[in-house]
Amino acid sequence: METERASPRFADIDLWDPADILDCMIEAQFAAVAAVRAARPAIEGAARAMEERLAQGGRLIYAGAGTSGRLAVQDGAELAPTFGWPEERLLLLIAGGHEALSRSIEGAEDDITQVTQFTDAQGVNSDDVLVAVAASGTTPFAVEALREGKRRGALTIGIANNKDTPVLSESDCPIWLDTGSEVIAGSTRLKAGTAQKIALNALSSLLMIRLGKVHAGLMVDVRATNEKLLKRSERILNRLTGCDVGDAREALNLAGGNLKIAALVLKGYDRREAERLLYESGQNLREAFSNLPLRRNS
Repeated sequence: METERASPRFADIDLWDPADILDCMIEAQFAAVAAVRAARPAIEGAARAMEERLAQGGRLIYAGAGTSGRLAVQDGAELAPTFGWPEERLLLLIAGGHEALSRSIEGAEDDITQVTQFTDAQGVNSDDVLVAVAASGTTPFAVEALREGKRRGALTIGIANNKDTPVLSESDCPIWLDTGSEVIAGSTRLKAGTAQKIALNALSSLLMIRLGKVHAGLMVDVRATNEKLLKRSERILNRLTGCDVGDAREALNLAGGNLKIAALVLKGYDRREAERLLYESGQNLREAFSNLPLRRNS
């Protein structure tokens, strides 16, 4: 596997000047970006397929082991505060369980029983989307997650850094990130991990944009769970409607913290009307805004 191959270029890296080592490692990060750019068609295809499934109310599942698993789980965990993705529609599966988020659990990636137990308990089905990540492309835990997901009818997305590996062949939408060998042979927390992070970030962000959770480059489904996010919500409302801070906060309170509803309230609608408009627009604020003049005059 390319990710495990030792490159002759770095055979004496431990003798190099620290500045040269850093230059080499930073250069490798650019290679990670290039690998994701080359995979753009696959990422786009996966996002479109995921949108179709998730627009119908399915769940989003992330699975992986080790570094790849932690990156996958991190991406999923950030969807709720950033895009308001419902927590009941998010499942996170990492080999070794919660403890593996903060330390390495030896042998966990080979234990596939956890996968079966999880999918059984959660009732994974054809409404769901499962994203599995493994740099090697052969990690038993990730491969089994894809197989179980497919067996249950879920849409499967596989992300790997080695070509022609089970993670890619077992998925409906394979994403190959061709990062090659590492500066430190086999240490896929380096550029392979960087490429995975970028790919996951791009994939989920594109998906959320397509699902109407971004309007005019703004996080219109953000949850104001702390003072920082509340002020962000107020700034977003100011930009969308021209309101002042006091009006924005009052509208957010009236809307139960829902920024989209608050934006419509600030356009002159009561909460019930705003909820109806948003529902009829498929939760898409741009669509709701475009319907306002017609509905106000009808």
